[in-house]
Amino acid sequence: MLQWPSADPYLFQHLLQAYLDCRRTKRNSASAQAFEARAEQNLYELHDELASGAYRPGRSICFVITRPRPREVWAAEFRDRIVHHLLYNHIAPRVHASFVADSCACIPGRGTLYAARRLEAQVRSISQNWSRPANYLKCDLANFFVSIDKAVLMAMLARKVSEPWWLALAETILMHDPRQAVDVRGSRRELALVPAHKSLFNAPDRHGLPIGNLSSQFFANVLLDGLDQHVKHRIRARHYIRYVDDFVLLHEDPQWLRAAHASIETKLAALHLQLNPRKTIQQPISRGIDFVGHLIRPWHRTTRARTVTAALQRVAEAPAADLHQIANSYFGLFRQATHSHAHRAQLANLLRKRGKSVFANLTKI
Repeated sequence: MLQWPSADPYLFQHLLQAYLDCRRTKRNSASAQAFEARAEQNLYELHDELASGAYRPGRSICFVITRPRPREVWAAEFRDRIVHHLLYNHIAPRVHASFVADSCACIPGRGTLYAARRLEAQVRSISQNWSRPANYLKCDLANFFVSIDKAVLMAMLARKVSEPWWLALAETILMHDPRQAVDVRGSRRELALVPAHKSLFNAPDRHGLPIGNLSSQFFANVLLDGLDQHVKHRIRARHYIRYVDDFVLLHEDPQWLRAAHASIETKLAALHLQLNPRKTIQQPISRGIDFVGHLIRPWHRTTRARTVTAALQRVAEAPAADLHQIANSYFGLFRQATHSHAHRAQLANLLRKRGKSVFANLTKI
């Protein structure tokens, strides 16, 4: 890693802002509190490592979550997360400005609700408010984060980041292999729930990004910007939306979608990625489009049935101490759908049976 340019005195200022951003949602965690106890000294030590080019990422924690499905989560040390924010704060704005408007996830203002609303608007546009038939192609990338080729991604970053020090920092973060120094938490039974082909421990060398870090989410968007640009400017798809590794194309002609599918597979091969054939769907939009937890059907958008079932089961089994927070989070999730009254009523009735009162507009307990 290069030394910080001596002509620029603002590294510590950037680092302090990154620290404030990083602790905003992590302040109650043990690692954040340990760092904050000696915040000034820790920040100066981190600053000196970065300025001299001696910084190297530290140890990670790996654990397994089971909702909505078993997967590994990797948590970097708090000081490393500050460095992730430092890099993100500097290069993300210009990179995000180059993304297409249909790229969602981990971009300010472009979460699941943005993606659902944008797809719904595109469906209404191509079908002229559901009055004409159209078709959709929905695809999902196979083992996306585990299969990412870091060399391909690094080449794309080099085209977007011109400053040598910032590019060197991006390379240090990207090429770090968290498997070399990891504290695995949880039982063997929990670790065994993760399919072998989805585990970062089984990824080839210089492949795979750890799920859970801000840098991984950002790098994934940089890589898939190549797909977005291909779909919008080579295939010339007017109606397209992507959320992480799930994406949807709309068109009146099913033959056009089949040709687009073949072109996308060719482009993904160049990125060393591939589609999951079991999750590739092409059918009329009238049957409904399942995307980012929403089901978009003629004239209405609802929450995915599987999500509703899981929510009701979790609320029914939740400890009393956690019930308020869990229930209100699901009320908030259901409210994102335009036709969610029935699902909110189901949730409200369940909570009333558990002795809770619910606002008359079914928005929270």
